[in-house]
Amino acid sequence: MNSNCPLSLSIVTKKYLRAYYKILDTMIKDMTSVILTKSISDNFIMQMIPHHRAAIEMSKNILRYTTNLELQSIATNIISEQTKSITNMQAIQNKCSKITNTDYENTYYMNEFKVISDMMFNEMCSAQITNDVNANFVREMIPHHEGAVRMSYNVLMFNICPELKPILYAIISSQCKGIQQMQQLLWHLDRC
Repeated sequence: MNSNCPLSLSIVTKKYLRAYYKILDTMIKDMTSVILTKSISDNFIMQMIPHHRAAIEMSKNILRYTTNLELQSIATNIISEQTKSITNMQAIQNKCSKITNTDYENTYYMNEFKVISDMMFNEMCSAQITNDVNANFVREMIPHHEGAVRMSYNVLMFNICPELKPILYAIISSQCKGIQQMQQLLWHLDRC
């Protein structure tokens, strides 16, 4: 748990955080234990699905506790958009796995993926904790979204499955919009 954590956490905050860290641990394990193939498209899909699943579970977690209407809307949108994105990736995965890349490309892709994912994992693990679960969620979800955007840009640098490209652009667009919304909400939450 984060060293910025206050000495005394409410029962609600403790329950929220217990679920959050369990979801985060599962995401890290599932994203880093993918059995890699020669296809960057396939590898990205296998890495992004657990990333999206974690966002869905984190959103369901905050919905158990928040009464903030704007945050309820953000969390509901995350669930909807990322469920759709998972379905779209699963629908093209078999076809995309046939688009292979060179060893050099795969190494370059994975080196950059590791830098991006390590930064994201670190920021999510060390997000500031307060007794405001709304602010906690936003501080945790912003680096999660930023990681998805950077991972999507990373995969776009390579020869990938054409059907994957619109999904990547949708991830970039929706998550950049989500980052903006959450930054504005956090500004207001921190001043209340």
